[in-house]
Amino acid sequence: MLSLALAGKPNAGKSTFYRAATRAEVDVGNYPFTTIDANRGVTHARTDCPCLARDERCGNERCHDGKRYVPVELLDVAGLVPGAHEGRGLGNQFLDELTNADAILNVVDASGGTNAEGEPVDVGDYDPVEEVDFVEREMDQWLAGIVDRNWEGVERKSRSPEFDIDETLTDLLTGFGATVADVTASLRELDYPEDPIQWDDEDRAALARAIRARTKPLVVVANKVDVAPPENVDRLRETDRPVIPTTADGELALRTASDAGVVDYDPGDREFGIVGDVTDAQREGLERIGEVMADHGGTGVQAAIDHAVYDLLDHVTVYPVQNETKWTDGSGTVLPDAVLLPRGSTPPDLAYAIHSDIGDGYLHAVDARSDRRIGEDHELSEGDVIKIVSTAN
Repeated sequence: MLSLALAGKPNAGKSTFYRAATRAEVDVGNYPFTTIDANRGVTHARTDCPCLARDERCGNERCHDGKRYVPVELLDVAGLVPGAHEGRGLGNQFLDELTNADAILNVVDASGGTNAEGEPVDVGDYDPVEEVDFVEREMDQWLAGIVDRNWEGVERKSRSPEFDIDETLTDLLTGFGATVADVTASLRELDYPEDPIQWDDEDRAALARAIRARTKPLVVVANKVDVAPPENVDRLRETDRPVIPTTADGELALRTASDAGVVDYDPGDREFGIVGDVTDAQREGLERIGEVMADHGGTGVQAAIDHAVYDLLDHVTVYPVQNETKWTDGSGTVLPDAVLLPRGSTPPDLAYAIHSDIGDGYLHAVDARSDRRIGEDHELSEGDVIKIVSTAN
């Protein structure tokens, strides 16, 4: 399962985002380090279900009238303060927790209502643009520190005739989620001495930055737009980062109201309808949320998750079935599963994603939309419905 991590300074709204996205109960407070131990939960990326191409919706519990929700892991960790890479606050714990995340949702307090330490200040007294590079910088410096502390071992290995720098650095960086391909591609982008003994601090820092950018891409979640000065949001959007204006409070309110049958709303919708009895105060609050959604195309919570999965990580959703005519599994369930795969994946990749035995016994695959056999090197696309024929079926 893909893993996304919420990162940012304390009191930026990470835990509220987490509660809204997972509907899990966690501590939320207006003070730094409300979160100490990491929270892990399941949220969902939203995409169009293939059942939209059929006469009837599939009825899957994760399909809401053609809106398909695909599970991904969401991690909420302790807030980050300046100097975290040196151990300030809960920095080392925070950064260690991020090593297994595939992408980072950098939650920024767009209102400017909290300072760099996460302490409340008057709205507008702090510039949220300062936070855009903050998480990247701390992660880069933390990883550079790891590389520095282990570089003596790299130098020792370089004296061996069998020394391979890609292999050695991959061994060093595997704990951060780097693969051989990540290391090779990063080194290809850099200008560095062939002999590790000749590397200096900047060479190692450049390697850390390149590996972090490749293995931990970030999207900026401009949270609290419901109380943020419009100029703050505009300036955040002018940075060279993907920025998603967000109201985690608004999303949590809508999901809570939807669970209670008060509003008609699915995560990621651009608008909602009030369908239950509400007080005047509740109606006023919901109308304010609706105004924010109209300005920004939704609450932003689902948009941030979707951007991380489908844009930053460039994944596609593929639906394995056993019956290519009815699009069902062996029990007759229509479109029972949805699998997220990196773009460029092939039918054998899907087979292994289902189960290693299915992959080992792979024979061929059928495109259920066209009812045609497809080759092993066929590149799967978003929304493909695929039957895998395997000796393990």
